[in-house]
Amino acid sequence: MDPVVTVIVPVHNTLRYLERCFGSVEAQTIGQRKLEVIAVDDGSSDGSGDWLDAWARERDNVQVIHQEPSGGAGKPRNVGIERARGSYLFFLDSDDYLGADALQRLVAMADREQSDVVYGRIVGLDRDAPVDFRTTAPDVSLYDSPVYWALAAYKLWRRSLIEEHRLRFVEHRLLGEDVPFAVPALLHAKKISVVADYDCYYLEGRGDGTNASRQDVDWVDQLEYVAGTLRTVAELVPAGRERDKLMERHFHGEILGMFNEPYLARDEAGRKDMAAAAKVLLDEWTTEPIMAALPPRLRLRVHCLRHGLVDELTEIVRADTGRTLGPAHQDGERVYAAYPYFRDAERAIPDSAYDITSRVRLVQRVDSYAWDGPVLRVEGSARLSELDPAGRTVGVLLRRQGYTYWVPADTADDGTYTLRLDIGRAADGEPLPDGIWSMRIVVTSGELSKEAWLARPSDRLYDVSPEPRIIDRGNTGPCAAGLFHSAAHQHLNLDIGDTRRLLATTARGTLTRTRLGRVEATARTTVPGWPAERGETRLLLVSGHTTLTAPTATEVDTNGRIAARATADGVTPGTWELQLRLHAGTFTRDVPVIEPSGEPLRLTVPVPLVRQVRRKAARLVRGR
Repeated sequence: MDPVVTVIVPVHNTLRYLERCFGSVEAQTIGQRKLEVIAVDDGSSDGSGDWLDAWARERDNVQVIHQEPSGGAGKPRNVGIERARGSYLFFLDSDDYLGADALQRLVAMADREQSDVVYGRIVGLDRDAPVDFRTTAPDVSLYDSPVYWALAAYKLWRRSLIEEHRLRFVEHRLLGEDVPFAVPALLHAKKISVVADYDCYYLEGRGDGTNASRQDVDWVDQLEYVAGTLRTVAELVPAGRERDKLMERHFHGEILGMFNEPYLARDEAGRKDMAAAAKVLLDEWTTEPIMAALPPRLRLRVHCLRHGLVDELTEIVRADTGRTLGPAHQDGERVYAAYPYFRDAERAIPDSAYDITSRVRLVQRVDSYAWDGPVLRVEGSARLSELDPAGRTVGVLLRRQGYTYWVPADTADDGTYTLRLDIGRAADGEPLPDGIWSMRIVVTSGELSKEAWLARPSDRLYDVSPEPRIIDRGNTGPCAAGLFHSAAHQHLNLDIGDTRRLLATTARGTLTRTRLGRVEATARTTVPGWPAERGETRLLLVSGHTTLTAPTATEVDTNGRIAARATADGVTPGTWELQLRLHAGTFTRDVPVIEPSGEPLRLTVPVPLVRQVRRKAARLVRGR
């Protein structure tokens, strides 16, 4: 029976990684019977070939092929493709390794969805993963997802796709040999899927600097090589939005990505040669949508390369790689990156090459919130990215059913702010009305303004919203106020009027009888912020539609703990349930009083003995 997956591993002088790499293949939960492993020793001189032979002798599903060094992973992978029998191919680099469930999950997705290509989540080890896949998806588009930004070979490929289009890797090339393979494969694939809920592939960043991507490269030759990939894209994708989306990725990765440290490492003649080779590609493939999509650091590179500004390009690259850029320039509502030669009359580089307005975002963090009497105090930081936080304004918009009120915050030049939201004055100097108020933070710099939902604090102290409380709104009187985090996105909301999280839902109580036979009732509850002088409490006796109010003595401490006491004298016979009425300003609530067991506290008043005798006598008379 043919295997389900053929794992192809090119090996060149990676002895110290082989046990980890091949051990991860042997640990695959899909089972060894479904796996075929083809290891191609590409002229190793460190003993890797001998290690592979020893490994294969003890395993029936492993075959080793030895060949002369070819100068890259392309030829070993092609040899593996020619020998493969699996329905799927997986290309594993010998210094990397797999999560134990990787192939089982990838194959399950491919079988279930009939996918031609399945991406697995990649974890970088001492290097960044090319793309951080966060969402598992059975069917993704190359044009509206990040998958096209990860063109490396390590993913699951349906072998029939590879054979139908006779796809092979470029041989004898150290860098980018997988791009001409991946591009047509992805463009011909009928369905592409992503497994993002499991760490499938671990990508090693070698501390010795021997990763292929870190090697010295003839960048002029590399740029000429990239031209073939761009032509492939143009042949398979008509001009327009979709082609521009793909070309943008190649501008980032294969053309402009080398104009940083590798460019600065060349002498003046070498830089001019690189610039001339890039200009050929950029003149042919640059479009306005691609330019608009590029960040200014790359937009500037394109402009300089296309206009022969090699010296200017060098200074821009130096400023970029040296991280010496200061805060951006702001002109009205527009923001421009602080790269050299901005509005330099001699160079005449257009403002659009520096424009980062669309990339400016509101960066915020809430550190704490707490009540200080009727004032909600919120502390945090908020600024506009790219801009100096000094001189900005910060405030919060309170919104509810067509009403909007602005509350300014005090700011500091380091980006922090303190908001003091006085409930008694927040509505343009008047008390804030009852209701649920959304809270959006607004940061303004000059004529540019951004707003966002006020975020939940990251500190675990605020995992649960603070208890609601009674606050004093001045002339309007006390009211209930509280905060809560929205369930979906954890945005901060203000609840005025006790509409969301209720205050004092129950009170604990007891009934006792004095030596003289009087019944005394006690009820205790806690209402943070309860106004001892302006609040009213009453003990109620409720039976059916009848409610009796007992004269009540109340004690309140500074933490809002309420103790109410009353004597239940002269109550008509029957069973009465006790309630505690709380009233302060617009806040009114009748709270059930419960026993320690959780049952309602009830007072049963029996019929007096004399009345019982009279009733019995009356029944006897009626009976005659």
